[in-house]
Amino acid sequence: MNEQRRSGRQARQAERAQKGGGMGRPYITRNIPTYDVLSEENLLRIEAAADRVLAETGIEFRDDPVALEHWKKAGASVDGVLVKFEPGMLREILKSAPREFTQHARNPANSVQIGGKNVVFAPAYGCPFVMDLDKGRRFGTLEDFRNFIMLAQSSPNFHHSGGTICEPTDIPVNKRHLDMVLAHMELSDRCFMGSVTATERSEDSIEMCRLLFGNEFVDRNCVILGNVNVNSPLVWDGTMTGSLRAYARANQAAVVVPFILGGAMGPVTSAGGIVQSLAETMAGCALTQLERKGAPVIFGNFLSTMSLRSGSPTFGTPEPAIGSMVIGQLARRLGLPLRCSGNFTNSKLPDAQAMTEGTMSMLAAVHCGANFILHSAGFLDGLLSMSYEKFMLDADLCGALHSYLDGVKIDDDQLAVEAFAEVGPGNHFFGCSHTMAHYETAFWDSDLADNEPFEKWEAAGSTDAATRANRLWKKRLAEYEAPAMDEAKREELRDFVARKKAAETDAWY
Repeated sequence: MNEQRRSGRQARQAERAQKGGGMGRPYITRNIPTYDVLSEENLLRIEAAADRVLAETGIEFRDDPVALEHWKKAGASVDGVLVKFEPGMLREILKSAPREFTQHARNPANSVQIGGKNVVFAPAYGCPFVMDLDKGRRFGTLEDFRNFIMLAQSSPNFHHSGGTICEPTDIPVNKRHLDMVLAHMELSDRCFMGSVTATERSEDSIEMCRLLFGNEFVDRNCVILGNVNVNSPLVWDGTMTGSLRAYARANQAAVVVPFILGGAMGPVTSAGGIVQSLAETMAGCALTQLERKGAPVIFGNFLSTMSLRSGSPTFGTPEPAIGSMVIGQLARRLGLPLRCSGNFTNSKLPDAQAMTEGTMSMLAAVHCGANFILHSAGFLDGLLSMSYEKFMLDADLCGALHSYLDGVKIDDDQLAVEAFAEVGPGNHFFGCSHTMAHYETAFWDSDLADNEPFEKWEAAGSTDAATRANRLWKKRLAEYEAPAMDEAKREELRDFVARKKAAETDAWY
């Protein structure tokens, strides 16, 4: 019976993918509106407050003389490393950034459209630890990193391979970016992200893309993203701006993201955090346009709270969730693609807390209009741990969100008037022709939920969702098959990685 259910689910998913609906699409085009929470008057007040911060307090750009020279030429006030901006200056610069762009995958069928009404799900990013129910919490390895790429590639619920899904701490710091980019290229045929931890590592990531896609194609098209963070409050350091400029210079997209913990790296009030986020992000996005006018860029945001009694960060809380709605409104006013929110939680286990907090922040991402949703799956322990079981549970939620974002289709067939005529009052719809025509594709099917009667669930072992997720990720890895890849390109990439590694001594910090 279970095998029959699985094969039926797989057939339904395959049919949806073939029709371009449900799961299995290269990306989602939303059919529900965004949710606007602030009036025009209040949005103008936030923008005016951000303009005051930029003009009166300013932002420091440290250890990057090229960035300072860009600002001088653009007309900003530069005093040492402190840069101040006249109101409206950054908005004017940002007019050259595209409202929407394509990130190309090595399999063209998996290229994604970022911006507009489009939504792209990518796994969590940056965790030093991994965990599962069998081995507990431990430092991530290259094997774990590769496993998560394979799990993402094998799921129809994601659209993007992500970036540093977990840190492969068994590889030297100065060389692991090479292994990570190579793993994305070999184990997935979806879009991916590159390194940002040093300018030369960003350039290595882009150079590997030139080997994979060709120099001219990369110069004309976006094929890789780089996620760069502000050193909040109001500081851009040279490591990040160097990487940001490297991506922009190559016509690749920087994802510009402040990480603001209210009460620590920003004000405790939601409005104050939003003001800071707007100021910091506009400055970073504008710098990409000074490096290369017209380069794609993503307006990013990561608001979070903290426990003011203990000083611990908190994730998946309501204040950042509603703040994301406002960030969405501000990004749309700037005309920039948006990365906002994700599946955030402070829970240490794939439990009720994890799913409650994660669902709140994912729904915020969906309703605020986010186009690129990083941290869609696997996030635990305040982004310190990547969980195998949480990854599978979150993949299931992403599947449900495909259907949620599709909204309600209205046409004669969907209105089903003929079905009422066929069934009549007081009868059931199980066997009517309308039901039979739609039963395989009508509803979203969970890979993990148990919908059987209690007695049947109990007889099968009384398993909880985390246990079912544990079994599923093992099954997916056992069945994984890598997508086909041109062998000449594979060898060229591996040779590049080997030569780069041989040219440097190992560095572990």
